[in-house]
Amino acid sequence: MKFLVTVALALALLTLESVFVQQAGLVLGRVDVTVVLVAFLALRASLTEGACSAFAVGYLLDLMSGQPTGLFTFLAVFIFLVGRLVASFVDVRGPVAFALFAMGADLMHALLSTFFTWLTVKEGSTTPLLAGMPVQLALTGAAALLLFPLFKRFEVAQERPAGMLR
Repeated sequence: MKFLVTVALALALLTLESVFVQQAGLVLGRVDVTVVLVAFLALRASLTEGACSAFAVGYLLDLMSGQPTGLFTFLAVFIFLVGRLVASFVDVRGPVAFALFAMGADLMHALLSTFFTWLTVKEGSTTPLLAGMPVQLALTGAAALLLFPLFKRFEVAQERPAGMLR
């Protein structure tokens, strides 16, 4: 996917995520659509395009989350790089495999964000983050199943040669 399409898609998905979380009344869990997007980038994007896109996606999440600035930017790029490494060992082609891949990425993202948040805030305030992790992983896996066809469609649209755009 191209950089601008990825940023626009991330902004739209973050907006939908915030509305869904509020309407569903989720207190301990959330849907990590940005991690799903970064996981797809790790599988399909080139290194430069994917790293820049992951940086932008993480920055948007930083802006919308209220967490310390730079945390999710760093984690998005880190998850992208680790995802590329893992993708060289496993074959992720179908939606179920992608959902499992995204859930693994989300688990690592959640654990690292909880750890770094624990380092910077007062004691005891990271306990709710760990309590909601199973719900978050399940919702992220469901979102990955739903978003996989959309991401594939964007990927195919971006790969069309210039002469076929009529």
